[in-house]
Amino acid sequence: MNGFFIASASLGIIVLLLQVIFSLFGVGDLHGMDGLHTGESTIGEGLELLTVRSIAAGVGFFGLAGLGSGAMGAPALLAVLAGGVAGVGAMVSTAFLMRQVMRLESDGSLCLDGAVGLAATVYLTIPPGRTGPGKVHFVRQGRTVEMGAVTPVAESLVTGASVMVVSVVDPDTVEVIPDSLIDEVLR
Repeated sequence: MNGFFIASASLGIIVLLLQVIFSLFGVGDLHGMDGLHTGESTIGEGLELLTVRSIAAGVGFFGLAGLGSGAMGAPALLAVLAGGVAGVGAMVSTAFLMRQVMRLESDGSLCLDGAVGLAATVYLTIPPGRTGPGKVHFVRQGRTVEMGAVTPVAESLVTGASVMVVSVVDPDTVEVIPDSLIDEVLR
């Protein structure tokens, strides 16, 4: 039985080490060696337990825990059970950690698609009638954004005024109206 546990531990450790070495030399990205994906997924869909990395961790820990249990005098059935528990725990832990790492992958680009309807505060006075840009601050994608802003209203919007984004003019500019006009626009 010890030979089986040693083989399992060796196989799991070798596969994990090969993945680390290959990734150091750029032979794959975080998904590059995970050939058992069951389809396209998005971050947060669930744990991907059937990846090479998760399975290798499970097999390696199965072997180590089984070998350790056997060395402590546990009967073969108990050693297999301890190895199984450790293997499943390692698979779940590895899948969870990889999901967390994948959440860190982001290009950080600001997406203005959902900016319409957001509350904003005037930072630099916005001239009236779209005659020039001012600046506003609003929260988008969990961060405070400073953006150029124009307004169609007939009076300037001064620093500190509360406004709402009503359209995206271009990637650097939004159109805003003062909060006092929101009820009129919605009627």
